[in-house]
Amino acid sequence: MSSKNLKSKDIRDLTALALKLKIENAAGMRRQDMVFWILKRAAQLGDIYGDGVLEILPDGYGFLRSPDYNYLPGPDDIYVSPSQIRRFGLRTGDTVTGTVRPPKDGERYFALLKVDALNFEPPEKAKNKILFDNLTPLYPQERLELEHSPGEFTTRVVDLMAPLGKGQRALIVAPPRTGKTVLLQNIANAISTNHPEVKLIVLLIDERPEEVTDMSRTVKGEVVSSTFDEPPTRHVQVAEMVIEKAKRLVEHKHDVVILLDSITRLARAYNTVVPPSGKILSGGVDSNALHKPKRFFGAARNIEEGGSLTIIATALIDTGSRMDEVIFEEFKGTGNSEINLDRKLMEKRIFPCMDINKSGTRKEDLLIKKEDLNRLWILRKVLAPMNVVDSMEFLIDKLKDCKTNNEFLTNMSG
Repeated sequence: MSSKNLKSKDIRDLTALALKLKIENAAGMRRQDMVFWILKRAAQLGDIYGDGVLEILPDGYGFLRSPDYNYLPGPDDIYVSPSQIRRFGLRTGDTVTGTVRPPKDGERYFALLKVDALNFEPPEKAKNKILFDNLTPLYPQERLELEHSPGEFTTRVVDLMAPLGKGQRALIVAPPRTGKTVLLQNIANAISTNHPEVKLIVLLIDERPEEVTDMSRTVKGEVVSSTFDEPPTRHVQVAEMVIEKAKRLVEHKHDVVILLDSITRLARAYNTVVPPSGKILSGGVDSNALHKPKRFFGAARNIEEGGSLTIIATALIDTGSRMDEVIFEEFKGTGNSEINLDRKLMEKRIFPCMDINKSGTRKEDLLIKKEDLNRLWILRKVLAPMNVVDSMEFLIDKLKDCKTNNEFLTNMSG
């Protein structure tokens, strides 16, 4: 029996299975406790397999945390001994699959017996990998195609005016209620449709619980969250687990995309958690607080040796908070692609609420064919004198007449 299969089951199915295995008081247990007792009972009937993402603690040992529980510590976590960590060169963020034994007398956790796979590859192959920090970063050169449906104008407009590549570090600059979450959902669905080879992770920090449920039901990918009722230390732990997992996958030459909502709230959490340095910037931001969120965002890169890490993060502006303005000013210019959203479009219910003239990608010539690039420059010259509302209405009217962006660009030359 596999712990992964159990964790993905509906709570009703888990309760039914627990009752079938004659586990007492199953209906009154928390989900993680129920999985623990089912696995313990299943171990008496045969081998059990477990997997998870490794978190190494300061004492040298570690635990396999489950993405199904947003990497929260729980009773069904799997203990990994220091000797196994040394033998396989394991680090925080490694995705480990292996055979597991139940806890002996006096033990609290399941323990890893044998490593079968490391980051979805045989453990022997993992020994030859190069450390993430030693890999060579490049500008994005392979495009992430977002256009996937003729009637989905959000991704079509982004594809034209701010194209994204594998390894992009993109910032979505968003005032409140401009549809940033819907934009992220559309981008996530486009990536999972057009690029099934990409490992997609949606990271929601300080969001509403109902938004988390909505995102996990609409996106085909891993959705990891820490809602607004969690403490800042929890936001930080989740974010660090996600970025470490992504780095380990990139070392194994995988393409990873992280959609982060939002980097402003992550920076706020770090501001609460870091030890005070005594130097306070305006808005109450500690001078040391922004170093780690910058490291998170700065990890996005295209790798010369193979693999890429793309981070598309939202930054909040016009919230009325001086702290948010300071955080945005610190991140402005760190990305190599920027999508600016505008309230005027939202007030008129024109979607996407994207300010075309302020949005764009650096070195877009590496992602777009030369003939298309010339046509896009002509399009920008046409749109430049118009205001935000007129330019978006003009572009959407033209896109409605064409089923694809290619057809639109070809018709332009005619």
